[in-house]
Amino acid sequence: MIQKIGILFADSMEYLPFLNIAKEHGGSQLLRRGNRSISFSLPTKTGSVVIVGVECGIGKVCAASAAAFLIADDRVDYIFNAGLSGAISGVCRGDLVLGSSFVECDYDLTALGFALGEKTGGVPYIYDADPQLLALAKADDVTVGRFGTGDVFLSDPARKELFSRTFGLTAFDMESAAIAGVCNRCGVPFLSLRQISDDADDASSDSYREMNDCAEDHLVRRVLEIAQKL
Repeated sequence: MIQKIGILFADSMEYLPFLNIAKEHGGSQLLRRGNRSISFSLPTKTGSVVIVGVECGIGKVCAASAAAFLIADDRVDYIFNAGLSGAISGVCRGDLVLGSSFVECDYDLTALGFALGEKTGGVPYIYDADPQLLALAKADDVTVGRFGTGDVFLSDPARKELFSRTFGLTAFDMESAAIAGVCNRCGVPFLSLRQISDDADDASSDSYREMNDCAEDHLVRRVLEIAQKL
């Protein structure tokens, strides 16, 4: 049986290792709906899987729209997300982290009496990773925890402490909860595996740039290993 997996990467340096691996497998790059994309096939125990990788751009709107395009245009069976994250609690620079749940930390209707992150009309605002994908991705060298997301590069210790106290986060990024929200609405299983690049503090920008510029491929290879287990 052939299954199709979409993988979203925020920026060009996170996408580059995937691009290089895809080209090794005969993939050809395209520009679709304003995003760079490339697809190729990998063998699995039961057949094969088609991988569609997209450089979606940084932030919630870019990530959510790219996820919606993958579902509508490519009819993917699963959506994965990979990239770099800031450490919030229990993890250090270089660690691999797996999102068990996701929340938009900067969604703020507190002036109207709602809790930080809470949405109106009973709409879910904490999204769970798919249990099957989570089980396939768990490993001894991977920390599992909640990811927070916001349209901000987190470098303020006070805001970091607020998000940690309010949501019980392990890591923070700018895309995962937005993708999870789209997948939740569309009934598409979602998984996010990321690497810690910085401590989400006043030194985070330099730490992030240093790791991002390396464009290492081990995170992408781990994500593809998970894909081949399906």
